[in-house]
Amino acid sequence: MRTPVVRLHVDDAPAEIWLKLENLQPIGSFKIRGAGNAALAAPREALAAGLVTTSTGNMAQGVAWMARELGVPATVIAPHNSSPGKLAAVERLGGRVVSVTWDEWWAAMEAGGMDDVDGFFVHPVRDERVMAGNGTIGLELVDDLDGFDTVVIPWGGGGLTTGIASALKALRPETRVVVVEPETGAPVAATIANGGVPVAVEYMPSFIDGAGSGSLLPDMWERAAPLIDAAFAIPLAEAAGAVRVVAERARVVAEGAAGLAVAAALAGQAGSGRVVCILCGGNIDPARLAAILDGRVPD
Repeated sequence: MRTPVVRLHVDDAPAEIWLKLENLQPIGSFKIRGAGNAALAAPREALAAGLVTTSTGNMAQGVAWMARELGVPATVIAPHNSSPGKLAAVERLGGRVVSVTWDEWWAAMEAGGMDDVDGFFVHPVRDERVMAGNGTIGLELVDDLDGFDTVVIPWGGGGLTTGIASALKALRPETRVVVVEPETGAPVAATIANGGVPVAVEYMPSFIDGAGSGSLLPDMWERAAPLIDAAFAIPLAEAAGAVRVVAERARVVAEGAAGLAVAAALAGQAGSGRVVCILCGGNIDPARLAAILDGRVPD
């Protein structure tokens, strides 16, 4: 779906903030773009055993959606801290969830699957077809807005950033690309502070389950590094506050990862001028959203 770009009206904001509403996709996040492109580009015979991915929930839904469309099985390798709501959506779409520890999940991310799980593996970030699908967001921004100064993108594994930034740097190279991560796991910010040399950080799971990690995938950092102008680690309270602002001012539901981008823009970290925040998804558990609307930071 070609999603709209809408203005976020906040009187004392340091910039003119716009939201790219990927929460309006059929699965509630941008992930259907990459999952769809990868599945449709694969040879049909390669899909006979079904589609497989590793995901905390959003790519899982994208792969499950495409598997249902193509009439093949879907299997998702997910860490224990994944959103129950997102995994329930995978099962509603007919997918099977294999629940593992975070370390096992990250190992599957690095390896591109698990030995005992069969099917055509769609890597949530490393697959060039996934990145190309994500890049269509950048193409739409160029078409739909006359001009913008900065685009703020949540970083999970780098596929969203690489896709969007590749399109923007080709078509509007003057655009600044700012990456945001939760303070509980911000390897991009730490790596930039380390002179661009990748460094591991301590990771703690939080209500922001679609962004943040303990380390970078080396090949993804190699792709993304030349495209990124800045990176910031966002406090959880600020991300939660941004989710609340978006709900109150724009009547839009954003998940925690999406709140990171808006928090950076509201804090002035994205600079002045016209700033576009990639609202990457809206798949947040109702209990967590209720806590945020009540002024609390959820678990």
